[in-house]
Amino acid sequence: MKPIELKNGIYWVGAIDWSIRDFHGYETPRGTTYNNYLILDNEITLVDTVKHDFSDITIENIRAIVDPAKIKHIVINHIENDHVTSIDKIMALCPDATIHISAKGEKGLARFYDLSKWKIRIVKSGDTLTIGKRTLLFLETPMLHWPDSMMTYIKEEKLLISQDGFGQHIASASRFDDDYTTCQSVSELEDAITDYYANILMPFGHIIKNKIADIQKLGLEIDMIAPDHGIIFRRDPGKVLNMYMDMANGKSDLSVSIIYDTMWHSTEQMTTPLMRGICDEGVGCKVIKLRATPQSIAVKEFWKSRGVLIGTPTLNNIMFPSVANFLTYLRGLRPKNRIAGAFGSFGWGGGAVKEAYEILKKIGLETYEPGLEVLYRPSADDTSRCYDYGVAFAKKVKEYHKNFA
Repeated sequence: MKPIELKNGIYWVGAIDWSIRDFHGYETPRGTTYNNYLILDNEITLVDTVKHDFSDITIENIRAIVDPAKIKHIVINHIENDHVTSIDKIMALCPDATIHISAKGEKGLARFYDLSKWKIRIVKSGDTLTIGKRTLLFLETPMLHWPDSMMTYIKEEKLLISQDGFGQHIASASRFDDDYTTCQSVSELEDAITDYYANILMPFGHIIKNKIADIQKLGLEIDMIAPDHGIIFRRDPGKVLNMYMDMANGKSDLSVSIIYDTMWHSTEQMTTPLMRGICDEGVGCKVIKLRATPQSIAVKEFWKSRGVLIGTPTLNNIMFPSVANFLTYLRGLRPKNRIAGAFGSFGWGGGAVKEAYEILKKIGLETYEPGLEVLYRPSADDTSRCYDYGVAFAKKVKEYHKNFA
């Protein structure tokens, strides 16, 4: 892709990664982009770099606009590999440029590069950089989602370069929300926003609320949000801000996700009467088999639902491996404001459902107990028990959901 102008003299000079499907263990079926931005002013400034595999592309894009040797400032909002590992190649072209970075960012960057040969300026929230007609304001956002993270606001343009905040993993020829939703759909973009939040930013909801509040206290006007991944919001940046506030507040659908795996299909057979009971009680339901579904998609569906039922057969007196893996992944995301139960089949001896509840409680979720267990394959009576359990769980979910209305 050639450079794209966001505002007069401000360009996207990033790269599109159409083929990536695994982003540090998080599956990305849509691919992704690595966004960085070039600002033409009296002192030319580059905000962020790209993943090292795409360094030649960003350099080519910069050269299409200006000689890279003329870059005076480089802002590093975040030192994760997908954003900073082209810095050495960029600095080779503009060795006199000054790098502006948070204190924790500088400390982390020094683990990878010899910083003694570069000019480094440590910045903190409220610090500014005047580059001519424009002034850049730095906003530290620690743990959103790394300790070094920050955002850069260009007040004359009402432009927030938001680093990983408000991003999505989407590879697209469209750079802007209005273009993307014309070619794809609004729901596709919203799904990508939810997917990104659920798998990366879920643990940091309280930080997100605080940082959005900080932006409001500062009176920052925003008419464009440019994240480091995915689509840039120019038509309605307020929409993604509202979505983030809703997600940070734990908003969900009145629905249940049944997330399970099965060994000899007995646990799987329990899912149908459970689902029927839930639906007959007027609550939406989605059934997700773990070995047939990317884990990140299962997490997204979990996050969209107020209730979850975890289904696991017993293997050697413990949970089935794929279910244990999912709950371990979920535990790291530290979800809140969800209610969970567990079910499953066993043969020689139980144990899996009990262990599932132990993990659900460690996560900090509200639990619906007791769990539901079946010996070997479900009988007709077991099927009726599953249906009744689904009805009862749906009633509890409706009651619990009222707390967040």
